[in-house]
Amino acid sequence: MNIILLGPPGAGKGTQARHLVETRGMVQLSTGDMLRDAQASGSEMGKKVAEVIARGELVTDEIVIGLIREKIAEGAEGGFIFDGFPRTLGQADALTDLLAEMGQSLDAVVEMAVDDAALVARITGRSTCGDCGEVYHDETKPWPADGKCANCGSSNIKRRADDNEESLKTRLMEYYKKTSPLIGYYYAKGKLNKIDGLASIDEVQASIAKVLD
Repeated sequence: MNIILLGPPGAGKGTQARHLVETRGMVQLSTGDMLRDAQASGSEMGKKVAEVIARGELVTDEIVIGLIREKIAEGAEGGFIFDGFPRTLGQADALTDLLAEMGQSLDAVVEMAVDDAALVARITGRSTCGDCGEVYHDETKPWPADGKCANCGSSNIKRRADDNEESLKTRLMEYYKKTSPLIGYYYAKGKLNKIDGLASIDEVQASIAKVLD
């Protein structure tokens, strides 16, 4: 299955995508990761990406679609999870065209709906393990008392510099301006499935499984 995870920053898309990768053999296509991998690869596309970033410019939709095309051509047993793409209606159209061209289709769009005030509270207490990506929270899932990640034993605690109330509100505004039109777009196509993004991780996993099964 090919799916899109939609939701504002901090809705838990990364956590849920990791679970789908581990349990269903899906491949997560995260725009940021793809751009970093392309730069490191030294491929033709990678050189293009490096040049654009070196000039301090935004990577074009054409380049991102090119990277996605490469990944889809490699195949994935369980299908693809699009994370962070599309962000705009133009990108949504481009993705539809690309999938059709490659004999694929989009099976579902999962919108992880959240309450903004609750989301701000959730994110400002968030930290992750810099080695394995396990997510922690000061209130709901604090770091173990010995300061070591329960998953891998690392003590490499990371907090994003922009996980503060002010910058989060800016990121939310950006999300609603650019990405929220996608909710109407996919609703009109009959692909949209809305779930409670603020439920527990297990409950969100169960809601997504219900959509996919």
